[in-house]
Amino acid sequence: MTSRYAEVYQSWKSDPEAFWAEAAKGIDWVEPWEKVFDPTSGPYGRWFAGAKMNTCFNAVDRHVANGRADQVAIIYDSPVTGVKAKITYAELKTRVQATAAALADAGVVAGDRVIVYMPMIPEAIVAMLAVARLGAIHSVVFGGFAPRELSTRIDDAKPKAIITASCGIEGKKVIAYKPLLDEAIGLSTHKPDAVFITQRPQVPADLFPGRDHDLGALVEANKDRDVPCVPVLATDPLYILYTSGTTGSPKGVVRDNGGHAVALHWTMKNHYGIEPGEVFWAASDVGWVVGHSYICYATLLYGATTIVFEGKPVGTPDPGTFWRIIEEYKVSGFFTAPTALRAIKKEDPEGEYLKKYDISSLRTLFLAGERADPDTVQWAETHVGVPVIDHWWQTETGWAIAGNPVGLGLLPVKHGSPTVPMPGYDVQIVDDGLHPMKPGEMGSIVIKLPLPPSCLPTLWNADQRFIDSYLVDFPGYYKTGDAGYMDADGYLFIMARTDDIINVAGHRLSTGGMEEVLASHPDVAECAVIGVHDEMKGQMPCGFVVLKAGVTKDAETLEKELVALVRAKIGAVAAFKVAITVDRLPKTRSGKILRGTMQKIADQQEWNMPATIDDPAVLEEIEAAIRDRGIGV
Repeated sequence: MTSRYAEVYQSWKSDPEAFWAEAAKGIDWVEPWEKVFDPTSGPYGRWFAGAKMNTCFNAVDRHVANGRADQVAIIYDSPVTGVKAKITYAELKTRVQATAAALADAGVVAGDRVIVYMPMIPEAIVAMLAVARLGAIHSVVFGGFAPRELSTRIDDAKPKAIITASCGIEGKKVIAYKPLLDEAIGLSTHKPDAVFITQRPQVPADLFPGRDHDLGALVEANKDRDVPCVPVLATDPLYILYTSGTTGSPKGVVRDNGGHAVALHWTMKNHYGIEPGEVFWAASDVGWVVGHSYICYATLLYGATTIVFEGKPVGTPDPGTFWRIIEEYKVSGFFTAPTALRAIKKEDPEGEYLKKYDISSLRTLFLAGERADPDTVQWAETHVGVPVIDHWWQTETGWAIAGNPVGLGLLPVKHGSPTVPMPGYDVQIVDDGLHPMKPGEMGSIVIKLPLPPSCLPTLWNADQRFIDSYLVDFPGYYKTGDAGYMDADGYLFIMARTDDIINVAGHRLSTGGMEEVLASHPDVAECAVIGVHDEMKGQMPCGFVVLKAGVTKDAETLEKELVALVRAKIGAVAAFKVAITVDRLPKTRSGKILRGTMQKIADQQEWNMPATIDDPAVLEEIEAAIRDRGIGV
């Protein structure tokens, strides 16, 4: 069929509020909105201001009332334990109400936070929905996450309660969660009032009297309890999800209730091409944003069937596990990470295991989470025999920024590209001064404000940090932190994180890592590292350092020390040989170092004066320093 993408994208662009008001008809509202979009609320505005609804009601109760009570909502398949289960929407409602009753009895009310620290079992989804039912806010943390990292999230979210399991199973390893959780609570300044534990037979947990509760026993005791859904404002938080890898002060991405439900519901048909009642499988983990959006919420909001899979692409028991699941449960749409396919390809390069299964139910294979390399995509196209669709999004957005909208009609696939921006996203490629790049030219990927529904409205208790992290560097735009380009057809190509990756003789190296080493030198006050074009190695790192006041060391001696320091800390592979002492670095008014402009100067490329630069004269100084050292000539 001819794709309707261009028509639908244009309809959004010509009247965004009308577009999202129409999409909002897919959600049941307790009270209508006063404004589709309120630009005066929050750092950049809020969607469906004044409306009231409940996400759990939309994901569970309305399907029970509207003819889907006996349809399977959740399929659980655990090849590591041999356990399988199917839970209908009616059964799901019973479990969610019973869990919500246990939470309510512990004093959890609307606005309270509840941490969910769970493995991939149905109780994890039930826990999320039960928290949402009460109008509370969940924060899912990977089961088995290290105690110190978990404790920082406990102190940041300040949960009234924590829901966990006695253990998780990673491949052939059983990981006891309770000792990790107990240590995390011990490290935390904030202490939860209650801990609810799903006891698993592999490793039962000891319970602390007064604080810890057997969740399974409480669910059984409460199975006849009626716990109504609590209406909340569309702009109230549904959950907090801490971005991966954060330490010290974690960055809590906030997701609101109303916009989240509207956007995710819209994606199921229009982006993924799924119909209510069909089986959609996102082979991820509830700890990731993919697990939130497409194991739990989108699939259930839409009235489809989701799969909770406790296993790995290989080794549980073999590289045919994914195909067995697809055959057994008649999966229509499958979503996984390129890493998983690479693992399968490594173990089964000729697809011999795949040939054992009938996967004719599968219409589309979706990839996200990292760049999908063309070799892996082509392997999947050849062996799986369905369209393989890469798409790109972030924890912050909650759904695809760019993709190939199956439900609107597939666009031609270009290997290496997640295709085109989705309605809601005005994606642009710019330089550091917000000047647009030409087709094919690499630049920073930014999204014109406002962000669409479901994108983060802010960070948890940190509006200013949100503004500083995402909105300051490119005024009027959201900074994705990714670099890439658009081709002449409007296809997006994601290449790297901005300011952080250079390619030295095929080695992708982080300039940020080199800057950390340079900054550790006792004489260095400030520094920047850029990649300069090199005929032999592609790029070579070049460091610019501003010395601390009073340092009188000669430049040649200092440069030798800095080169030796980088070599010692990162290794010879960094090929770091040039450090230039300068009086100051070029910056925007917000303090961002203009590395991209410095790189263009060094490579003798055309460059425009950044509109946000603090002092244009600094670039002349940088140009002179580069010329004096003979860089780029």
